[in-house]
Amino acid sequence: MNRGLLFVLSGPSGVGKGTVCAALRRKLPELVYSVSATTRSPRSGEADGVNYFFKTREQFLDMIARDALLEHAEYVGNYYGTPREFVEKTLSEGKDIILEIEVQGALKVKEKFPEGVFVFLLPPSLGELESRIVGRGTETQDKIDHRLSVAVEEMNLLSKYDYAVFNDEIDLACSRIQAIITAEHCKRERIQHKLFDELKSLTAANNGSER
Repeated sequence: MNRGLLFVLSGPSGVGKGTVCAALRRKLPELVYSVSATTRSPRSGEADGVNYFFKTREQFLDMIARDALLEHAEYVGNYYGTPREFVEKTLSEGKDIILEIEVQGALKVKEKFPEGVFVFLLPPSLGELESRIVGRGTETQDKIDHRLSVAVEEMNLLSKYDYAVFNDEIDLACSRIQAIITAEHCKRERIQHKLFDELKSLTAANNGSER
């Protein structure tokens, strides 16, 4: 069975990662969503293994100690991270998996999983990004300014990624990411490796029949 591919979708806060990822999963239901682990309590309607892998603090710290996470961070008193086992199991089953994550987390994943495909989601412009953040109606001007400053710093890390996709329209952004997924599966080295294995098996079978 061909091994699946890990796609990492990242970008600055407010760029629309969650919206694009949700739309992409509707278009590609076979694309597995990477479920994160967390120490926070389940909210109403959330299920273990679907929304999150809910862990006690002790369990999460044990995962850190065992290097069982591709990345992790602490936010507002709770831990969040990407379980390595879930990702590896999905890929070994020949399924593609997508991880939607912030920039620093994506770079940590790249350190441990450099063979992943890293996609940076960009806003059409900084002005549009500011409009989206302001449109939430939940941020003070100081926080908006801080988010934009961080966004500029994160966009300067674009060279760490394999692809860049503008999120000007959700459907267009999804189509571009779908094209990336198709292109990655059509890479010469992936097909060549598969053909080599098949030719090797065929040669061995022919040699056996000649005896």
